[in-house]
Amino acid sequence: MRLAVIADLHANLEATLAVHEDLRRRELSELWVLGDIVGKGPRPREVLQWVQEHASRTVQGNWDARVAGVTNRPQDLWPRSRLSAPELRYLAELPFGIEEQFGGAWWRFVHASSKGVFHRLYPHSSLHEQLEAFAPQPHLGLHEYADALVYADIHETLMLDVEGRPLINCGSVGNPLDSTLPSYLILEFAETGPSYSAQFVRLTYNRDAEIAAAEQSGMPFTREYIAELLTGAYQKRRARGEGTG
Repeated sequence: MRLAVIADLHANLEATLAVHEDLRRRELSELWVLGDIVGKGPRPREVLQWVQEHASRTVQGNWDARVAGVTNRPQDLWPRSRLSAPELRYLAELPFGIEEQFGGAWWRFVHASSKGVFHRLYPHSSLHEQLEAFAPQPHLGLHEYADALVYADIHETLMLDVEGRPLINCGSVGNPLDSTLPSYLILEFAETGPSYSAQFVRLTYNRDAEIAAAEQSGMPFTREYIAELLTGAYQKRRARGEGTG
């Protein structure tokens, strides 16, 4: 089985379309999306509709939950106003995670961590916290002790060995923060046995068109969004007039 894993599209349509063309060229039809479809970028509806059309399976990201109604920041309200009630319901009802067996090993796929969409797991997290990420979380629908974990959220590609268990981050399509180039992950599983291979893919895309779309959109924090696309460096989003404390 060959599986493409993408995440953190963040309403960046140009980057999403570049990934689409690469998936088509590689004849990868099994596509799993690990959340943050919307938020930050200028075209939430177009990217959401692309995911609905092409993704085999999708889990919820923190921005998906926020835009669907969990919080009411300016950066949540703007994309919310551009989505229909059924589209917002789709975001709100996305599952937390996926657990599947490949070659006898349990693979877990979540957005941010095994503890919740707002709980981050970093490369520098303690060994204890990394090991906890593989443990069952029945209240979130995670019932198995995972042999491997694939996640997103931090916008950085990552592959670690945590005492024999793979910890893999697929990186970000629409808002990479370890490069200015979108990334995604290809996993290939052997027909028998627990062996697998993992490949990270980096792509160029029409960044100028994405910047133009952002400038014309009227969305909040346009300047910060464009800076991230140009530099790959995170820009703190703070509403104008908000204090720094």
